Amino acid sequence: MKDFQIKKLYYSISEVSKMVGLEQYVLRYWESEFEQLRPQKNRAGNRVYTNKEIELVKLIKKLTREHRYTIEGARQILETMDLEAILAPTADGETAEFTIPGTEPAPNPATDLATDEAPAIPANSTGPVSGPISGDVRRDLRAIRGALVEILNALDAAPAQKTVAT
Repeated sequence: MKDFQIKKLYYSISEVSKMVGLEQYVLRYWESEFEQLRPQKNRAGNRVYTNKEIELVKLIKKLTREHRYTIEGARQILETMDLEAILAPTADGETAEFTIPGTEPAPNPATDLATDEAPAIPANSTGPVSGPISGDVRRDLRAIRGALVEILNALDAAPAQKTVAT
């Protein structure tokens, strides 16, 4: 038998807190930090969250807790995303799947230098510049990698020494 539970249009802060597993004070703090999160208040002055706002809270939680973004970093990510498209419910009532910019797997220098293309890096990243790596840079990076491998091998081969504090 199907579950014909009717979804509510508005949820209280305590209901949202239980749904997303966050304390109410965290939700109130995030309202002050993220301009996109502005739940309305009812006549009694209590916050009322819509389904879109709940999805936004889940997204902020994912950015800050799972992907370990700072509040400022999460704010920048949200500013670059099309939140209307992401938070709009699909035909089955769920929200669309999306990829958070900058959460692709980290490049592996040992394998990535062997290719001619640079790893995909978001344009607004403060990390390395994206684009093809020139031959000179590739040669220098290989030399650095070789030197680091030699250092690691030397450290592994060296006998462990005890240091005595005097």
